[in-house]
Order: sequence, then structure tokens, then C-alpha cells
Amino acid sequence: MKEKTYKTDSGGIRYWISIIDADMVTLVLLPGLTADHRLFEKQIEYFEGKYNLFVWDAPAHAASRPFEFNFGLMDKAKWLKEILERENIKSPVIAGQSMGGFVGQAFSELYPEVLKGFIVIDSTMMQKKYVKRWELWLLKRQEFFFSCYPWKLLLKLIPKAVAETEYGRNLMYEMMMEYDEDKRGFCKLAGHGFKIFAEALEEDLPYAINCPALLICGEKDRAGYVVKFNEMWHKETGIPIEWIENAGHNSNTDKPEIVNGLIDNFIKNNV
Repeated sequence: MKEKTYKTDSGGIRYWISIIDADMVTLVLLPGLTADHRLFEKQIEYFEGKYNLFVWDAPAHAASRPFEFNFGLMDKAKWLKEILERENIKSPVIAGQSMGGFVGQAFSELYPEVLKGFIVIDSTMMQKKYVKRWELWLLKRQEFFFSCYPWKLLLKLIPKAVAETEYGRNLMYEMMMEYDEDKRGFCKLAGHGFKIFAEALEEDLPYAINCPALLICGEKDRAGYVVKFNEMWHKETGIPIEWIENAGHNSNTDKPEIVNGLIDNFIKNNV
């Protein structure tokens, strides 16, 4: 995959791309908060050569640093749209994990006719009505709570919280080590992510998905209310859901073969 940089007024966004044919489906892989492009290394191994591929280090993450923390969720969606246009990508299918799923919903809200498919991996719907005021208050103050933990403890707790397998946990640890000399930067990044998510919820927009979609969720996902909200999302919208046995919040790293098969079948049957 070719490594490129897209310059914005806030900083440069690093991304990787592999184009076989511009008219083909492009699988757009969006990692979750504090994770980077390596989160999808098993998906890239599987799909490279089958579809066009795109993955990024989200703004202010890993190689997309330094980056000013003056952006919101909609800005991320706008920058993604600009990059896809720059690369002449015509048939994007977003696969967004956790925060990547929020970026995908913001993208769908702004550009309802662009997406050809949307795969949500261990993320939640973005409707304000399901979130209490005190929860929004807490979301905006996560930087403080992260900063209360010693860095070595975070390195132990977070990988165990997001993954069930040794591979998934080791990968999360490696991605966190990008900030080993900058614990404060890691806490600021995490806090900013939760803050802009809360602000996007407060906008009280529909965040409707107007294309074929699929929900994927690890049965052992312990991140917030992800499991509960995925059940509600499926029941209220009819979007199909696939539960991944013995997988946590990063289900695509815990069970990559199963998730890859689901993504492949979704594209073949719906796009």
C-alpha cells in the first residue's frame, strides 16, 4: 500500500491506499480511538488485491501527528471525504471500528448519497435520546480520568479491556507504545475523542444510514454500553447484526477470520 499525507490547517493526516481499479469497491478502514492503521493489519492482509483499500491514522493519532486538537467529528468526516475525492474513490464502503464507526455515521449524515455500504464494528448508534446528561458530562472529562492512572497501569488495563486474545492485546499494547514518551499526549487524545463524540451527540442529528449496513459486535465487548446499544440498534432499525463469539471490543483483531468473512460476504451480496 502507498503511504501518503493529506495536509490540513490543523496538521497532516497520514493514510495508506491500494487502488486496483477506481471503479471497484474501496474498503475504507477507520480505526477506533487511540488505535492506528495497524488495528486492521489482518484485514489488509486478507483483502489486498481483492478490493481497493484505504486506511488512515486518524487526525492526532500515531503518524498523523503533530496535530492541533481544534477539530470535531464532522471535521474528520469532511477530511475523509476530501481525501477520497483526491484519490478518485467512487464506491466507498466504510468499515469503522468504535470511534471509526462514529466517523462513519458523521460521514453518512453529511454525504448520504456517497457511501455504498457501511460496516459497524464494535461501535454504537449516535442518538442523543439514549444518553443521559451526566453521561455527556463525564464524556467531556475523560482526559482527567485517564490522567489519574499511571502509564504502566494503563498499558496493562486497556489491552485487556479491548481484546480477548493474546494477538489482540499485544497489538493494542504496541499501538499504545507510540505514546510511551508522551503519556500526557495519550490522555489528551483519548479525552478529546470522547469530548467530540459527546459534542456530536448534543447536535441531536439523525445520523441515519442510507445504504446497506451490517453491525458486528464481540459478545464479550466490555466497552461502555456497546453490546446493549447494538441490540437496540438492530431491533429499532432492522440492520443485520453478527455477534462474534469469544471476541471483545476489538473483535476484528480477536477473530479476524470470521470478521473478514463477514465483510467479504457483505460486499459481495450488498454492494
